[in-house]
Amino acid sequence: MKLRRISDVGLKVVTGLILVIALILTFTVSDYYIFNRIGEFNFFFVFSQWMKKAGLLLLPLAVFYNKKSCSDIFKYVLPVFVILSCCTFGGFFDVNAEDIATTPSELVFAHMNGFMPKAANMTLFFISNALYLIACALLFIRDGYKVKAKSFIWLPFAIFACMPLNLFENFFDIKNFDRTHFLWFKNFTLWHFLMICILIGFTVGAYYFLRKKDKKTQEDFLVAAAIVMLIQYHSKDSMVIGDGYNVYHSVFACIPLFICNIGVYVAALSVILKKKLLYAISFFVHAAGALSVFIYFGKDEMSNYGIFCSYSILYFCLTHCLLFALSVMPSALKHYKFKFKDCIIPLAYYFAVIVVATISSALVTSYLTDYSYGGYILGEVATEQQLLPNYAFTQINPFPFEVNIWGVTIWKYEVKLLYVLGLYAAYVAIFFAFIGAYYAFLAVRGKILARLAQKGAVPAEEEPAEQIEEAAIAEEEPAEEAPAASEEQEEKEKELMQ
Repeated sequence: MKLRRISDVGLKVVTGLILVIALILTFTVSDYYIFNRIGEFNFFFVFSQWMKKAGLLLLPLAVFYNKKSCSDIFKYVLPVFVILSCCTFGGFFDVNAEDIATTPSELVFAHMNGFMPKAANMTLFFISNALYLIACALLFIRDGYKVKAKSFIWLPFAIFACMPLNLFENFFDIKNFDRTHFLWFKNFTLWHFLMICILIGFTVGAYYFLRKKDKKTQEDFLVAAAIVMLIQYHSKDSMVIGDGYNVYHSVFACIPLFICNIGVYVAALSVILKKKLLYAISFFVHAAGALSVFIYFGKDEMSNYGIFCSYSILYFCLTHCLLFALSVMPSALKHYKFKFKDCIIPLAYYFAVIVVATISSALVTSYLTDYSYGGYILGEVATEQQLLPNYAFTQINPFPFEVNIWGVTIWKYEVKLLYVLGLYAAYVAIFFAFIGAYYAFLAVRGKILARLAQKGAVPAEEEPAEQIEEAAIAEEEPAEEAPAASEEQEEKEKELMQ
């Protein structure tokens, strides 16, 4: 029993260290650089690194949620690929963005982003591999050697969920496509329509997949989706400082101050911690925010998503689909019921995000303007768009008209306060429109189900929306204490005692 307790504590510590090191290593060029250059690296090493990404999904589920299937896969499959990666790394640690820079701006960005020394990269890599093997040993101690064959059914799903999204770039050279090509992603094209269809299909499909499962199973799947979202979100770190993501090349673009970037953490923590406040922020702010960017992606000339299967668009689509689904699913599955008063804190939260993002983006842009290396000043060799971090949405006006009123200079960059306030007001309007649509949907659905119930056409497990809402409210409110025994009952008890 004591050994079991020690293994449990050890597993949690080791898992935490693995996740922290994995996060740090995403800020190296080589972490995701290899996946769209399989021909330049050892295939077995590349695949082993992919499997270790899947391990980042399996291990937390095995350790913190006691998923036996994940434990079985991790302890019997991962050691093979961990050892393989130690033997086949080749030139993995020699990848240097400065060596592959083709323009002065790329050279300066590469120098700025290459802050992780090779020795530190190698040290963390091998420490991480050692921790993987220790985690496997501790899982054997905790769960024993017995394994169920059906556990491995989940292995392909884990591999697919953690697939490096730049993998498809092995099959085409993005330089062979320009903005006029049919496959190029732009607003209001076939590919834009396809992204919206995927968002709707993914969310509806997830709901119908989960709705008849018990609450514990629903929570486990939502947590798994949250972990996948975090893994895929942080793939952007390595891509930004290596090949670039969209129009962004500076490591400062990895700071999570864009509203959907913060939403990734808020939505993930909401299903992991099951806190009402986080549910409210996710549902009120981030669901509407994720949905709005699917409607309009911003000015085409300011974006560089590439063709429909480029990393940038696949990353954007997957992370925002997961963000939207995780923001609305707890409410759809009746784990949480949004009330109108719940919008107060999210409104203050979003205002704080706007303020911090505005100040930070102005400071970062000012810093990058004068950054120099190799005889080049970044402000002179980079475009204005490259100097703006991705949370500079408070600086970039996507509309065809300018709002040059109430300018305030922060260091070297002028911020248009009226535009920032208008941006806040516009998004608040979107948030309330989303909530209004939600209530309208519930009202229509309730009437339809009520009519079907009168005709006997509603299945036994279906309940009118009003009954479902009442049940959800009852779950949130603490159960009332049983009423005290009446005086008459007390008298009878006394008589019986006598």
